[in-house]
Order: sequence, then C-alpha cells, then structure tokens
Amino acid sequence: MPNVPGDIVLVGGSSVPNALTIGDVDLHLRVPATVPFADVVALLRESHAVLSADAWAPTLAVFAVAAPVPAGLAVTPVGSEHDVRFTRCWRLLSADPALLAQYNALKRCAAGTPAYAAAKSAFFDHLLEVWPGHPDGGSASTPAR
Repeated sequence: MPNVPGDIVLVGGSSVPNALTIGDVDLHLRVPATVPFADVVALLRESHAVLSADAWAPTLAVFAVAAPVPAGLAVTPVGSEHDVRFTRCWRLLSADPALLAQYNALKRCAAGTPAYAAAKSAFFDHLLEVWPGHPDGGSASTPAR
C-alpha cells in the first residue's frame, strides 16, 4: 500500500469475537480530516482495485487489498458519516451480545442473497439509533437502551 496518512483499524466480523464471517478481512482507513480525502483516494486508486463502486460516497471509498485471504479496505475521513458508522457499529456489536446475536442471525438467514446488502445496511442503521451517544473512539461503556 502506498504511504497514506491515517490509521488502519480492523472492522467487520473478524474484529468481533463470536461474530459470523465468511472468512474475509475488513480494514478501515481513517483519514485525518485535515488531509484532502480526494487526494488519498486518488493515491490508493494507483495501487488498489476499486471494490463495491456502487457503495462509494463523498466520504467512503472501498478497495480490494492483496492478502492471503479476501480483504477489503474502506476509506473514510475521520468524523464523517461513514467513519462514525464503522467505528460505532462494530464497537457496539463487540460490547452487546444480544445485538451480536441479531447480527449473526442476519448472516445465517440472508448472507449470499440479493437482499443481504439492504438488510445489513438497515441493521447498521438500527445500531446507530440504539447507541447514538457513543463517543467516537471512546471506551466501550454499556450502551443506553
């Protein structure tokens, strides 16, 4: 990977004990808000294949990463809508066994189906509603219900 500013964080099912996963690795590059996001995306385009182009947004780019297992790299500016979605949702799933069980049930029932992406997106929208006050990057305290 080219030398780009930011912090890489493991997210996705492989980042949460007992979460179901298809065996892939999801990485999240959190780009400092002071760095032009478009410049980082352009730099990554030089060495990485675009992944999930239909999911791209002004604050989200997704690339494939060459690795021994399937891997993806989501790139977001720190503090953006997509950054918050990744950081808060995976922290919540790690902290709340009941919500993790719901996530796993979704994976068991819908993974691999055409409706899966929409169902997973709706589930993550729900997670943001469940724990809206969680501080980005803060301690994993008990979520409010």
